Amino acid sequence: MSGDAPDLFGYSPAQGDLFKGKAPTARPQPRVDPDVIRLRLQKMLAEARAAREGSPWPPETTRLNQLIFPQMANWLPEEERDQLRLEFEAELKRLNLAA
Repeated sequence: MSGDAPDLFGYSPAQGDLFKGKAPTARPQPRVDPDVIRLRLQKMLAEARAAREGSPWPPETTRLNQLIFPQMANWLPEEERDQLRLEFEAELKRLNLAA
C-alpha cells in the first residue's frame, strides 16, 4: 500500500509527503582552521599567564573561558589538545580560579 492511497478504513493523509523519496541530507560540518583555534587558545593562555593574581578577565568572561577552552581544544591533535588543557588548568589553579 502506498502512502498516498487510502487505507482499509478510508483514511488518506490530508497532504502528500512533502519529502517523499528524498533521503535526509547531513548538515555540512563547519570548516575549522586548527591554526586559528591554536592562536585563540594560546592568546587565552598567555593572558592567564600574564596575570599576577586573580582573573585577567571580567567574571563572566572567566566562566566562559573555563567552559570554551577545553571545547575549542577538541579541534586540535590529541597530544596538543591535552597539553594546552593541562597548562590552562594549571594557570587557573595558580590564580585560584579552578572550579
